[in-house]
Amino acid sequence: MKTIELTGIDRPAPNVVLGLMRIQDFDDDAVRTLVRTARDAGIDFFDHADIYGRDLHGCEQRFAEALQLTPAERAQVTIQTKAGIVREGPHFDFSYEHITESVEGSLRALDTDYIDILLLHRPDALVEPDEVARAFDDLEAAGKVRAFGVSNHTPRQIDLLKKSVRQPLVANQLQLSITHSPTIAQGVAANMQGEEQSVTLDGGGIIDYCRLHDITVQAWSPFQAGFFNGVFLGSPDYPELNAVIDRLAAVYDVPPIAIAVAWITRHPAHMQVVLGTTTPERVAHAALGSDIPLTRAEWYELFRAAGYRVP
Repeated sequence: MKTIELTGIDRPAPNVVLGLMRIQDFDDDAVRTLVRTARDAGIDFFDHADIYGRDLHGCEQRFAEALQLTPAERAQVTIQTKAGIVREGPHFDFSYEHITESVEGSLRALDTDYIDILLLHRPDALVEPDEVARAFDDLEAAGKVRAFGVSNHTPRQIDLLKKSVRQPLVANQLQLSITHSPTIAQGVAANMQGEEQSVTLDGGGIIDYCRLHDITVQAWSPFQAGFFNGVFLGSPDYPELNAVIDRLAAVYDVPPIAIAVAWITRHPAHMQVVLGTTTPERVAHAALGSDIPLTRAEWYELFRAAGYRVP
């Protein structure tokens, strides 16, 4: 498993992360098997959110109940969670009260004294950066959160937070897959008149921005064709892409899912891939993509096969 340096974390982080948004109804053995498979593959980084599960903090609590980590075992893993989405509505809330109350709930559910990384879960249009800064300061001073980040934020939204927040924002979780990569495609097609791909969205340049500011991009839904409309792996809607994936899987002697991971981890931004699967075998197979050295030609071939234009 290839690792990266993550600001604010005192040990190397794997470039593949296990997301745990669907485990609330799993029994203890199923949770343990899933986590053990991830650990055996080198994944010791686990992604949560307060809203994951049927109940508030449901998946966090299921994780803790099943694993019952000792203090020594807890120190060997990185636990990341998120706050900011209010399901009753729904709406977003980056107020001091909501952030701190959510963290307290996560600490209880996870049965831990600290959270390694707290992400603000999607942007809040009504954000007051000073309130976020006060929440971060208090949580850090109390030893309850060690590092902070965001999800789905644009460069200007991050700059707005940084106007008040003094802690480094160490991660930005963005939807990214071979077929859902406008954050990359915009740059490739820059200044191409009449090309929809060249249209700047969401402030533009978020990948480069994160590289410039040492913010780790965490790619969620790495196998989704688009916005929650099915996976591209094996899909008849992507025959050319799957033909290339299958050929490269044979070349590197890995399952196709590993090639989908490798397309992301090959990027020089040193991204992390957040797996959402609850199938242990798929976790193990995906982890094999962590360090596949795709050539530039192979990377761009996958990109073109996904339907993006390379001038």
